Amino acid sequence: MSHPFHKLWLKVTAIVVGSFGPIFFLGTMVPTSEPARWTLDFLSWPLDGLQTYASPDMRFLSALTGGFLLGWGVMIWCLSTWVYDLAPEAVRRSVLTGVLAWFGLDSAGSIASGTPSNAVFNVFVLLLAMGPLWLPARTDANSPQP
Repeated sequence: MSHPFHKLWLKVTAIVVGSFGPIFFLGTMVPTSEPARWTLDFLSWPLDGLQTYASPDMRFLSALTGGFLLGWGVMIWCLSTWVYDLAPEAVRRSVLTGVLAWFGLDSAGSIASGTPSNAVFNVFVLLLAMGPLWLPARTDANSPQP
């Protein structure tokens, strides 16, 4: 893959990660909590309606989760925009390391909490978020040099 394609894919990764932020933010308020509730229901397959946002603790945890995910997505976008051209390999490896850390801890926690279906869904999110970033960009005449 080329540097421009990696830079584009970093934006895809930012959107994949950051898009969960507003969904979970909606879970902070009972009248708007359905998208977050449905997302949790889907990730804890099968769809059975058992997940609720009735507890204030759940709504608070949703606020934290939404904030972290939106912030992480914005950070990846900023790295792709402001830093990637200066240090493409460092940015690629940093984002890859962060996504792998999320995948490992989130999947282990999902399994430990009795929701292994989320670990399976995490594999798909991991593959989408990382895409071509698994491999370093090739260096050619059309690619920016660090």
